Amino acid sequence: MSYVDEVYERVVAQNPAQPEFHQAVREVLDSLRPVIERNEEKYRKEALLERMTTPERAILFRVPWVDDKGQVQVNNGYRVQFNSAIGPYKGGLRLHPSVNLGIIKFLGFEQVFKNSLTGTPIGGGKGGSDFDPKGKSDREVMAFCQSFMTELYRHVGADVDVPAGDIGTGAREIGFLYGQYKRITGKYEGVLTGKGLTYGGSLARTEATGYGLLYITQEMLKSNGIELAGKTVAISGAGNVAIYAAQKAEQLGAKVVTVSDSTGWIYDPEGIDIALLKDVKEVRRARLTEYAKARSNAVYHEGRGVFTVKCDVALPCATQNELQLDDAKALVANGCIAVCEGANMPTTQEATEYLMSNGVFFVPGKAANAGGVATSALEMSQNSMRLSWTFEEVDAKLHDIMVNIFKNIDAAAKEYGVPGNYVAGANIAGFLKVATAMEAQGVV
Repeated sequence: MSYVDEVYERVVAQNPAQPEFHQAVREVLDSLRPVIERNEEKYRKEALLERMTTPERAILFRVPWVDDKGQVQVNNGYRVQFNSAIGPYKGGLRLHPSVNLGIIKFLGFEQVFKNSLTGTPIGGGKGGSDFDPKGKSDREVMAFCQSFMTELYRHVGADVDVPAGDIGTGAREIGFLYGQYKRITGKYEGVLTGKGLTYGGSLARTEATGYGLLYITQEMLKSNGIELAGKTVAISGAGNVAIYAAQKAEQLGAKVVTVSDSTGWIYDPEGIDIALLKDVKEVRRARLTEYAKARSNAVYHEGRGVFTVKCDVALPCATQNELQLDDAKALVANGCIAVCEGANMPTTQEATEYLMSNGVFFVPGKAANAGGVATSALEMSQNSMRLSWTFEEVDAKLHDIMVNIFKNIDAAAKEYGVPGNYVAGANIAGFLKVATAMEAQGVV
C-alpha cells in the first residue's frame, strides 16, 4: 500500500464520523501523489503526512450564556490549531448549528494550504460554535460572544492565534469578541481580524474574499486566452462573499444572473441589482423573496437550482458540498467554461471530477477564496505597524496576491505533469512550503 493510502486509512480510523474532514484529506492527498512518490521513503520516515493531517491542538469547551428570557443556554465551542509551521494560527470562527469538531477540522486543514498560498507568514486554524446568531437579539449575541471569548482568550494572541469572521460571524460578533478579549487581558492588540475601522480594522476587508475570487478568476481565464468581460456568471450564496463577488464581476464587465440563500434562489436575467441585494441582505437582513418583490423581472425559486441556469462561469459562494454531481452535469450541458470556488469546499469530489473531466476550468477554494485571509494578514501587518492603508493600497496588494497565487498553482501543476489541473497545483504549491518549514523545524 502506498504511503498516501496508509495515511488516509489512518485518518479515517482515528477520526470516525467526520466525513467532511475525510473528504478534505482525501482530496489533498490524492493530488499530492506525484510529490509524495518522489520523496516517499523520506516522508514516511519523518511521518510528515501523519503530522500534517493531525492538528497540533484541538480545544473543545462549553459556552454558557443567558437569553432574553433569563434562561441559561449552553453551546459547544471549538478552536482547532492545525499547523503553525509558517506562522501563527489564522482562520475564522464559524457560528452555525451545523458546526461540529469534524467541520472545524476540515476547515482548519484546508486553511493550512490556503494560508500557505497567500505568501504571507500565517499558519492554519479554525474555530466556532453550534450557536446560531440568526433570530437572536444584539444582547443575546453579546452574551454568547463574551462567554465564548472568556474561554478562548487563553488560547489566542497576536503572535499565537488570530481568529477572524466566517459564516455567522460578522462585524457585530467580532466587535463583541474583541471587547471581551481586551477587557480580560488588558491588551489592545491585533488578536482578531475583521475588526471595525474605528478600532484597527482594514479597509477592503469586507470586500476581500469576493473581490479576490474575481481577480483569480479573471487571471485564470486570461491565461487561457479568455476574457471575463461579457460573460454570464451564476453565483450561489447571498452573504459577504457572494455580494462582493457579484459587485466585482459587474465592475469587470460580466453579468451576474443568480444569487441564493438557505431557502431559495433568484434568477435575474437583466443582471443582479447589487444595491438592492445589499439592502435586502445587509440592511434588512431579509430573505431573497424581498428582492423578487422589489424587482419585477427577477424570479424567485424555492430550494436548490442556481447551477441549472445557463452561464459561462459559476462561482459557488455559499457552503460546503453545495455544488453536487447533478449541478455539474447541468453546468456542462449548458456550456459553462469555468468554476471557481468562493466558499470552502463547496463542490463535492464527484462534481469536481466530472467538471474537470469535461474540460471545465476549476479553481479550488483554497486558492480562489484566499483573498479574505490574505487581507486579514494585511490587517495584522497594519496593526503591528500602528497604521492604516487606503482602500486602494489594500485592494492593489490583494490583486497582486491573487495573481501570484494563480501563477504559483499554474506553475506547480505544470512542474508535476498535470498542466491545467489547478486543484493539484494548489495542493502541491501549498504543501511544499509547509512541508519545507516543518522539516526545517524538526519533529515538533
